[in-house]
Amino acid sequence: MKTIVTGGAGFIGSHLVGLLLERGHSVLVLDNFITGRKENLAYLKDNPNLKLVQADVSEFDEIKSYFKGIDWVFHLAALTDIVPSIVEPLKYQKNNIDGVISVLEAARQANVKRFIYAASSSCYGLAEIFPTPETAPISPEYPYALTKYIGEEITLHYFKVYKLPVVSLRLFNVYGPRSRTSGTYGAMFGIFLAQKLAKKPYTLVGNGNQTRDFVFVKDVAKAFLLAAESQISGEIFNVGSGNTYSINKIIKLLEGPVAYIPKRPGEPDCTFGDISKIKRVLGWQPTISLEEGIKFLLENIDYWKEAPVWTPESIAKATKEWFKYLGN
Repeated sequence: MKTIVTGGAGFIGSHLVGLLLERGHSVLVLDNFITGRKENLAYLKDNPNLKLVQADVSEFDEIKSYFKGIDWVFHLAALTDIVPSIVEPLKYQKNNIDGVISVLEAARQANVKRFIYAASSSCYGLAEIFPTPETAPISPEYPYALTKYIGEEITLHYFKVYKLPVVSLRLFNVYGPRSRTSGTYGAMFGIFLAQKLAKKPYTLVGNGNQTRDFVFVKDVAKAFLLAAESQISGEIFNVGSGNTYSINKIIKLLEGPVAYIPKRPGEPDCTFGDISKIKRVLGWQPTISLEEGIKFLLENIDYWKEAPVWTPESIAKATKEWFKYLGN
C-alpha cells in the first residue's frame, strides 16, 4: 500500500513507519519537527520506500497534493504536552483540531481507502470505571485532552457524512524506545531515563501509588496496522496493556533514589483501559510485558543522554501554570 504517516518522525510514528516498511508498504512522512526528530528515522534512511517531507499538516493547500494515489493515512501529528496546552491553547487548536480537519479533507478528496486516527485516553479524564470501556463518560481535564477528543469527533463525523473509512485508536500510556525527551508529564520514561543517566533522583509525583496503563510502542504500532488492514469503519478502540501498574513499581524496576514532588490536579489516580473490544474485533492484543519493555529501554538508554535532566525545582517552575488554572 501507499501510505502517509503524519507525525511519522515522532515517538509512536517512527515505530509505525518502521513496521509499515517492514511489511512492504511505501511510506510518506509529513512532519513539522516541532516534537518529531529526524534522528528517529535515521535507521530507515536507506530504505527506498520512505520519503520524508517537512510540512505543517494544518496548512491544507501545502499538503493536499501529497495525498494523490495514497491508500492508507495514519494521522499521528499533534502537540501532546499538558502544560503548554494550558498556557497556549490556540497552538493546540491549530495543530490538533485544524490539523486533523486539513488531513481528513485531503484524504477525502483523494479517496483514500483507510484513515486511522491516533486519539487519546485522556478524554476519559478522572475515570471512575475500571477497566475503562470506550463507552465511559468523556470528561477532558485540560486543553490537550479536549483538542484530541474534538479531533476524534471530527474524524468520526467524516465517516458519518462522507463515508470516509475511519478508525480511532484511544491510546493509553505508550512507552518504549524513542519516547519523547521533553515534557513534565507525558514523557515520564524519558524523564526518568535521563535522570538515571545523570545519576539524579527520579522525580516522583505524589506518593507513587497512582497507576498507569503502560503499553509498549511496538504493540501500539501493530494496532494501527491491524486497524488499517481491517474492513472496520466508524469505530473507536482502546489500546492498552490489559493491566495497570504503579509508578512505584516502575521505580523499583529502574532502580535508584527518589525525589517526591506534589501531586498535580487533573491527573487520574488510575488509568486502565478495557481492551476487550479491540481484541474481539481486530484480533489485537499486547505481547510485550512491562518487565520486557523496561529491560529493552535500559539496554538502549543512551538515546536519552542528551535529554534535559528535570529536577523538582525545574518541574515546579514548568508546571506553575498547571497549578494556577487546574488547582481549584
